[in-house]
Amino acid sequence: MTRRLLLSHLSLILLVLLALEVPFGVLYARSEVARFSRTAEQGAMTLAEVCEDRMEHGLTTDLPDLAVAYGRRTGGTVLVADRRGVVLADTAARAVVGEDLSAEPDISTALHDRSTVGTRRTAPADSEFLVVTVPGGSSPAVACVVRTVYALGPLDARVHTTWLFLAALGLGVLAVASLIGLALARSITRPVRALERATAQLAEGRITDPPATDRGPAELRRLAASFTRTATRLQHLLQAQQAFASDVSHQLKTPLTALRLRLENFEPHLAPCAQDSLDKALGELERLSRMVQGLLALARLENTEIRAAAADLDAVVRDRADIWTAFAAEQQVGIVVCGGTSVPVLAVPGALEQIIDNLLSNALRVSAPGTSVTLAVVTTPADGTRTPPVTELHVTDQGPGMTEAERHRAFDRFWRAPHADHDGTGLGLPLVRHLTRAGGGEVTLEAAPGGGLDAVVRLRHADCRERHDRPVTAAHVAAAARPAPVR
Repeated sequence: MTRRLLLSHLSLILLVLLALEVPFGVLYARSEVARFSRTAEQGAMTLAEVCEDRMEHGLTTDLPDLAVAYGRRTGGTVLVADRRGVVLADTAARAVVGEDLSAEPDISTALHDRSTVGTRRTAPADSEFLVVTVPGGSSPAVACVVRTVYALGPLDARVHTTWLFLAALGLGVLAVASLIGLALARSITRPVRALERATAQLAEGRITDPPATDRGPAELRRLAASFTRTATRLQHLLQAQQAFASDVSHQLKTPLTALRLRLENFEPHLAPCAQDSLDKALGELERLSRMVQGLLALARLENTEIRAAAADLDAVVRDRADIWTAFAAEQQVGIVVCGGTSVPVLAVPGALEQIIDNLLSNALRVSAPGTSVTLAVVTTPADGTRTPPVTELHVTDQGPGMTEAERHRAFDRFWRAPHADHDGTGLGLPLVRHLTRAGGGEVTLEAAPGGGLDAVVRLRHADCRERHDRPVTAAHVAAAARPAPVR
């Protein structure tokens, strides 16, 4: 913004300078040429009158000395011709005394009692000269002709010097205007920069340097005051929500545990016909406990800051597959690991384990005996359509799968597929999505080629690290409870 304001200010100043200096420079150059031409013409006419007077008194031999003296005084060359156009004197030695020049245009015009003033270029230097040719004579008959020639180089040098002075003056004005404009632009944009810093701090979770409400234009002062009130209110709301999540985590655990103990104490005193109802009550209580833990975990993820770090996806996949193999064997389901990558990926510390655990738990819930769950790691190189490169983790089962509409709703909180177990909480996949996005990745559900469901987790490479909008600390992720993941 400062740059744009400064450029606008300088553009206006530059237009004003051009509108003033260019016409002045052109007018000065033309006036100098006109003044020089008038002076040369008046001097030539005076010399012509002197030459006429000398010729009337028979002092023609004095004309060469007179022409030389005039040329030295004025810095030009002088040619004097009689009434027939015959050269009497030439200080430039271009014409021989006695040579007839009556055929030349300017001499012929002067012999007809008319003066001429013009410029002429001469080779080889291609220099420009001012040529003034005037008739001499106070009577109707022309007694002589005087031609004076002046080099225009000194005049051009003065004009060029004036142009350079105007350019230097313009640059000086621009420099001063730049300093003034920069100071003004910074004074205008300083409140905007303060608002930008405060906005970035608010995105990080806390404003440590609120914008000043007594600086800058009135509109920006009002904006800063409104922003400060809004940010303060948001901070209070976030703190209240975090305090609520913390209080709930402590207040609900104790009554739920006590309720479970009381229900279990009823078991010896219940009739056999009521045992099934007790088991269902204990199951619902367990489901309620997992739901509370899942909500608290999501609340911690949404209200804290996360920073992703490099992680070895292959090592985590192998470790989780080894841990889940025994549980899968009890259900007569195999776990197959294939593919791999040597490139570290970006993930929140501890998030990969929770992501794989949730997805494996989901896959095993719907896998029939004799089937298998595949963990495949595929690296996708960078190309023209995907930047930066990503590594994909595929968790594929051979279960009933989901329709397209169900796959779109699977990440909604508390949503469960129609064929899902009734003891699920519907919070597993939302937690997976939050953990994946916290590391800058994405997760989708796709139909497996041979039937079933393919959960695809796309993770960015660690060498493409960028700053995320929602950083979370490892302590909060590790503290997040693992709810029972279901679709």
